[in-house]
Parts: sequence; structure tokens; C-alpha cells
Amino acid sequence: MTGKRFIVTGGAGYIGSHVCVELVKAGCQALVIDNFANSSPKALDRIAEIAGEGVTLLKADLADPADEARIIDAVKAYKPDGAVHLAGLKAVGESVVEPVRYYSVNLPATFTLIRALEAANARLIVFSSSATVYGDLNQSPVDEKGATGATNPYGRTKFFIEEMLNDLARADARWKICNLRYFNPVGAHPSGKIGEDPNGVPNNLFPFIAQVAVGRLPKLKVFGNDYPTRDGTGIRDYIHVVDLAAGHVAALNYLTREEAPGAVVYNLGAGRGISVLEAIAAFKRASNRDIPFEIAPRREGDIAEIYASPDKANRDLGWKATKTLEDMCADHWRWQSGNPNGYRD
Repeated sequence: MTGKRFIVTGGAGYIGSHVCVELVKAGCQALVIDNFANSSPKALDRIAEIAGEGVTLLKADLADPADEARIIDAVKAYKPDGAVHLAGLKAVGESVVEPVRYYSVNLPATFTLIRALEAANARLIVFSSSATVYGDLNQSPVDEKGATGATNPYGRTKFFIEEMLNDLARADARWKICNLRYFNPVGAHPSGKIGEDPNGVPNNLFPFIAQVAVGRLPKLKVFGNDYPTRDGTGIRDYIHVVDLAAGHVAALNYLTREEAPGAVVYNLGAGRGISVLEAIAAFKRASNRDIPFEIAPRREGDIAEIYASPDKANRDLGWKATKTLEDMCADHWRWQSGNPNGYRD
């Protein structure tokens, strides 16, 4: 991997910044394409502090036709070996309210990236997909053969892009595609310099817990305590964001092999379930702060339990999640306590 160059769309975001760190550590360079709709340019400075130089920026919007020609020219000039595609809108609830916005951003952004990579003769993509493509599965662990059927517009954009990329690889054998189905990324870089910094009220559990712990939010709502689980609250697979980022480097390394197939899919998860109450208790221990919460009714569409089978990624990519729940909470708290207002400090 040393000396290779990759496009990282959404590279200033939560996952993208951690991917960039791992790429630079692996001896690669990255051109970040980001419009900072839900990220901060300060993240790029922090990446350099952690890993050193190796990341450059193109501020542009992949979904904006006015930026397309400039993006294609920049990618051609960069001469990349491929891309990690993370850019896009990502809030499930928001996608239900604004479905057209999600389709009109996530799909066109991917079209632009494909055209740019075609122009640069760099037909390799690791795509940021999601476990939401599995829909309402009620049997865990979930492997890659699990039935797909996203239940919200966000998940459907991920599923449609996966299918489009698979069709692309079938139509043209020069393309190498890896669809990575994330479970629930949490935590932050152990340095405390980069982490999750959502705009507005967080949509996900861990950043909400962290903002309660640091005093930005008064209390947490736990949606449902009557599920058929060990403590009545929902169980999910949480994966440390550094483990997740390492999975992208492993996927890129796999695709650059001559024998790699045209299109593959892998779950990236820890392979174990953690309940909402267990997550709260662990974060309380890590932060030594009280985490007030109240029980609220179940949310429509939520299921009792889902966690990954990561066996295929373990076997093919030589990748495995190594960090514990305690690591996730300690690292997330280090980021949140050191940056109580995120990158806006």
C-alpha cells in the first residue's frame, strides 16, 4: 500500500477523518473531497497532527452539477489508485422526512465519483454502505447472505448504490468494488484530536450519551425497555471507529490484488451485541459522570436485536475488530471532554 494515492470523499467527516489517519499511517496519500455540510476543515489539521502530512483537500460538492467538471479535472490530475466513498447524507429519521433530498444527494454524488474515476483510469471503489440495507432482520448474527430490504430512504440509497456498483463491476471487468456494510461506529481516535461532531441534536446513541455527560444535553431518552432482550432495551453491534477505519485499509489492500473479484461485500462489525443500558453504564464508568435518562416508547421500525457476523471480513481481509466497549467509551469521552463543543471550540 505504501505510495498509493486514494480519493476520500467525505474525508473530513467522522469516519472519513479516521480513514485518512489510517491511510497516512499505511504510507498512502489522500485527496479529500468534502463540502463541509456536516464536517469541519479543522479535522484535516488534526489528521496532520496525528499522522503527519499526506492529505490534501478539494472543497467541492459531489452532488452539485456546477462542481462536476472541477472534480473530474482534479481527480485526473491527482492520478489516484482508487477511492473510498463516504460522502453523503446519513440520518435515518431525516431521510424519512426528506426522502427526495436523500435520493438527490447520495445517488448523484456517486455518479460524479464514478465519472471522475473513469476519467482518471482508476476503477476501484470501497463504498461506505450500512447494515440498514438488511431491513427488519430479527435473527442475529447477520451475515452477508442476509435478506436485504431497507426500511427507510437512507438505507435504500445505500442499497441502490451497492446494486449500481455491482452492475458496474459486472459490465466492466476493470472495476474492483467493495461494499462495506457498517454496523454502529462509535468512539474516537485515542489521541482525542478527532471524533464525532454531529450538527444539532445527535441521531445516534453514543454521541447523545457523550453530550449528556459533558453537560450539553440534559438527559437521554431510551426508546423502549420491554424488548425480549437481557435487560429489555435494544441490542446493537457497536464497532470502534478506529477498527472500522482499519477495515477500509484492509479492503483497499484486498482490492489492489490482481486476483480480487469484481465486486464483494463485507460486514464490518464487532460481532457482539451491546444493549442501551449496558452502553450507558459503560460510559458512566469511563466518564465518571452521571448519565440521566428516561424511558420513552419504542420508536417505529426499531427491532430488538441485531449484530454482525464479521467472519467473512476476518477471513478474506485479515481484519478483525479488536477494541472493547471500555475502549469505545474511554476514547469517545477523551474526545468529548477535550472538545465539548466539537470542532467549534
